[in-house]
Amino acid sequence: MAARQAEITRKTNETEVTASVNLDGEGRFEIGTGIGFFDHMLEQLSRHSLIDISVTAKGDLHIDDHHTVEDCGIAIGQAISKALGERRGITRYASLDLAMDEALTRAAVDLSGRPFLVWKVVFPSSKVGTFDTELVGEFFQALAQNAGITLHVMNLYGTNAHHIAETCFKATARVLRTACEHDPRQPDAIPSTKGTLSD
Repeated sequence: MAARQAEITRKTNETEVTASVNLDGEGRFEIGTGIGFFDHMLEQLSRHSLIDISVTAKGDLHIDDHHTVEDCGIAIGQAISKALGERRGITRYASLDLAMDEALTRAAVDLSGRPFLVWKVVFPSSKVGTFDTELVGEFFQALAQNAGITLHVMNLYGTNAHHIAETCFKATARVLRTACEHDPRQPDAIPSTKGTLSD
């Protein structure tokens, strides 16, 4: 079985990001973005997807966190897409309701090759510590667009902004884990009647 690993380096005037993934990993992570809460969320994404993720980022945090968060989403998404290759033998679809204390979030994914995000998440506060909660949606938009996946995330209820954000990352992690897994019933097939998931 070919290794499903990839590394992407993205450098702009605003950020420099290197992201690597191993889709068949153990959920090991090395995360350093300079944004504590965001690091914590990326660790959850790795741990619960069982995708090994390494991210290092240097960004214009003296302005705000936006460019760094978005560009990490771009780089991780591109790495996932590259690691998936032609997406042969994958399960492709997954959905899940994930609970954390008072919060419940639903995520569904199609590793379709067609990028689309449906984001139905409203936070009760604009900040978790110093982190802007609106950036959670920005991250997932960048991830879905660059990974070439259709991703739906809906928070059904919750009152704690930290918990809501964390359920978004954990629920997405779990559906990615399932959808990326090899389907033993069609290990060599591209799961599409079109015969391709790259267009």
